[in-house]
Amino acid sequence: MKIFCGRANPTTGSVEWLEEDEHYDYHQEIARSSYADMLHDKDRNIKYYQGIRAAVSRVKDRGQKALVLDIGTGTGLLSMMAVTAGADFCYAIEVFKPMADAAVKIVEKNGFSDKIKVINKHSTEVTVGPDGDMPCRANILITELFDTELIGEGALPSYEHAHRHLMQDDCEAVPHRAIVYAQLVESRRMWSWNKLFPIRVQTSLGEQVIVPPSELERCPGAPSVYDIQLNQVSPTDFTVLSDVLPMFSVDFSKQVSSSAACYSRQFEPLASGQAQVVLSWWDIEMDPEGKIKCTMAPFWAHTDPQELQWRDHWMQCVYFLPQEEPVVQGSALCLVAHHDDYCVWYSLQRTSPKKNGRIHPARPVCDCQAHLLWNRPRFGEINDQHRTDQYAQALRTVLKPDSICLCVSDGSLLSMLAHYLGAEQVSLLLGEPFFTTSLLPWHNLYFWYVRTALDQHLGPGAVVMPQAASLHAVVVEFRDLWRIRSPCGDCEGFDVHIMDDMIKHALDFRESKEAEPHPLWEYPCRSLSEPQQILTFDFRQPVPPQSVRAEGSIELRRPGRSHGAVLWMEYHLTPDSTISTGLLKPAEDKGYCCWNPHCKQAVYFFSTMLDPRAPLGGPQTVSYTVEFQPLTGDVTMDFTLSDTLGDEH
Repeated sequence: MKIFCGRANPTTGSVEWLEEDEHYDYHQEIARSSYADMLHDKDRNIKYYQGIRAAVSRVKDRGQKALVLDIGTGTGLLSMMAVTAGADFCYAIEVFKPMADAAVKIVEKNGFSDKIKVINKHSTEVTVGPDGDMPCRANILITELFDTELIGEGALPSYEHAHRHLMQDDCEAVPHRAIVYAQLVESRRMWSWNKLFPIRVQTSLGEQVIVPPSELERCPGAPSVYDIQLNQVSPTDFTVLSDVLPMFSVDFSKQVSSSAACYSRQFEPLASGQAQVVLSWWDIEMDPEGKIKCTMAPFWAHTDPQELQWRDHWMQCVYFLPQEEPVVQGSALCLVAHHDDYCVWYSLQRTSPKKNGRIHPARPVCDCQAHLLWNRPRFGEINDQHRTDQYAQALRTVLKPDSICLCVSDGSLLSMLAHYLGAEQVSLLLGEPFFTTSLLPWHNLYFWYVRTALDQHLGPGAVVMPQAASLHAVVVEFRDLWRIRSPCGDCEGFDVHIMDDMIKHALDFRESKEAEPHPLWEYPCRSLSEPQQILTFDFRQPVPPQSVRAEGSIELRRPGRSHGAVLWMEYHLTPDSTISTGLLKPAEDKGYCCWNPHCKQAVYFFSTMLDPRAPLGGPQTVSYTVEFQPLTGDVTMDFTLSDTLGDEH
């Protein structure tokens, strides 16, 4: 069955109606999911397996049958672990139907159908009784309902309901508990992701400063967490103001509450400075004694940094205080963690809220609108003074005293720069370009379409800035990111090929075969080739009616496993000034890449090289065909990896 789906085209700006498979959304969800990443998380899998074995043993030692409830079973992996560990029966709950269907097949293929019942429901809809989904309550609760923030996927309400309606009073839980940690820091780089700094512009009258409005200064910011790979933030980018503080814990073996709460921890600052940012992560302990632990701690807080497990489904949290506050070394303060049923936020207080009764249960809400318009990387991009200087220098070369400037970008300060540099009005069309609807680098070609629509209104000699753009590509080897698209095959002794096939099938759909956006400053990689310009787009002319197509090959100059091609846009403001959204400088001798930290780059994975068991082969080249289709604004691509003998992979 086919259905019509409305889609706003981010490149052309038009609304399109496309005929899609009725399960199109399911395929998108599976293709871009973290299932493969979780299955490759060996530390997680081993710790869960150890915790499950221990929990089953404790129940058996009490002379009871081990009845397991597995909420959010996914592939059924944890349920199969439980049966292998001696559980008498497992009820595996999975609300996502395609995933539940896959779990049934995986359980059957591994020979556990007589011991595992997959229930395609939300856990709050599961019934207990003679005619229910479960004949009786379970005594072992296994879940993996956590996100980077711990509670953002609704873990607390799910646990709360499970204990009230599905579990026995003296049940075991795996994990047994979670502990949330926090560390207060001062960081101009991270604070630039939350507040707008004064912007300095050199003009004919001297230095001018664009000061943010007071409403923005007072605004507490967006309440949402910023989850990142904190291990990729250099220690030189922040000053530690506190020890690592255990803020609160959740015991999953007992009744859990999803009600709002706050937890205070008194501490003495390790240094004087400006308290701006709270870094946070959590540990989960699989057993009551806390001997089996899975930690999300960054390297500087990890007990054994050499054993650090890379994972993308769980990262670390960056929270911003409502306002920066001065702290004095040795002068006691209280860091307060607040949470409701889905979110966590932090505040800094001079005394404990338990002593003075001041508790702030309401989440901070943006009232300046800027945090609704700009995401965290966009704040950082606007605060990048070097980038601003590049635009200002380019503007000086094209502005005239009588220039009329029209700026086409979302939430851009370019028009203000043009004003400060002498434009009396807004004969110059300029853009960064940046648009909030853009996901992939070439989506910002929307600027070209707007320029085309305005063509009849542009006077003779009108200047367009940027003058042009170019699409570039480089072949890379990722240190870890390849895992999110790599087939798993066998996971802790269980055959999950069905899941691999399911993801591969989902990736066969149209949009899923495209490149996908990733902020590569968080994901180290090595370039195996030199960067290559693929396509150019001349903004001085309207969008052409015919396609722009490029065919060629990229020679690999460094040894390594070719995981994929990274693509990005470069904007040529003037003949002498270019802004890159990708590589910021030539790769080092070993190929390590330095990426623009404010932008996401596009990654086109080479599926044949994502399996670590695949042979490396000899010297290779990558052939490509890339085409820009003006009617739809799409950039289609195909990359083929071959060795020097011409054999394709």
